[in-house]
Amino acid sequence: MNAPLDWLLNDTLWVQYRTRLDLLGETERSKDVKAARQAMLDHPQVQSLLIELQRWPGPPLTRHNDASHLLHKLVFIADLGVRATDPGVEPIVDRVLDHASAEDVFQVKVNIAVRFGGMGQDQFAWMLCDAPSIVYALSKMGVKDRRVKAAAKHLTSLLRDNGWPCAASAEVGKFRGPGRKSDPCPYATLIMLKALAQTREWHDDEVCHTGADALLDLWAQRKEQRPYLFAMGTDFAKLKAPLIWYDILHVTEVLTQFEWLRKDKRLGEMVSIMKAKADNQDRFTPESIWQAWREWDFGQKREPSAWLTLSAWRMLNRTR
Repeated sequence: MNAPLDWLLNDTLWVQYRTRLDLLGETERSKDVKAARQAMLDHPQVQSLLIELQRWPGPPLTRHNDASHLLHKLVFIADLGVRATDPGVEPIVDRVLDHASAEDVFQVKVNIAVRFGGMGQDQFAWMLCDAPSIVYALSKMGVKDRRVKAAAKHLTSLLRDNGWPCAASAEVGKFRGPGRKSDPCPYATLIMLKALAQTREWHDDEVCHTGADALLDLWAQRKEQRPYLFAMGTDFAKLKAPLIWYDILHVTEVLTQFEWLRKDKRLGEMVSIMKAKADNQDRFTPESIWQAWREWDFGQKREPSAWLTLSAWRMLNRTR
């Protein structure tokens, strides 16, 4: 198998930009990289995201897999390679930073129904299924603010010996996800590892070893365990972009960033499943979609997606 580089380099500007960086190893100083990056920033689809994010925090978050929420759009622009210093981004970052808790953890506007243990009203709070994504996005965009490190440190301190639990700030009352208190939350563990992988300070720390082992143990015991209803079955194995929820591409993308994991047999099993999904031109087609992203090339299941293919190959190349 080989990445279809010519096809990727003839696709959308953000695919061209990330392909040159992530698959070809070109640097930001390259003339072609600079041109692709500027054209990406000027593109109407990217500009539309930036304009929308100016309204942060936006509507309240009522479920964490709401693909239309600004939280996930913030993560996606970071994945594209948008920086805090790019035009129009500073006001977005400032609005995110404005909502930090006493623990320096960044909050989103949430509304948790009373029947689930919440207050049934809009309020600012954080949970381990949203706060790590903000740390990830800000880190990825190069935000230099002490609260980013402080947030990562506080969230890391919540780790248990079987991964990160379902945890939240006091503002959400008695809310807890549908699982046993002693269980790890697979999604919280995933996005915590995703956030910590962005800085060398945490990359090789024991906390990442503990979190990664928790996810890989869940894979090995997937027929017996599904903590907080996060199963690793048929739906988990479907290719889907962008990386929003708990699925095989998201998990392998995060775990392969840790060099010390790349020979792990459990991770290798997931990577093999990914490889088998390529077509005869080594491209990947979405098997499930987020309707909120239907205007993007990965928002359909009829033909290969360049962004999904790029995402898959970035992960696969790490395991070679």
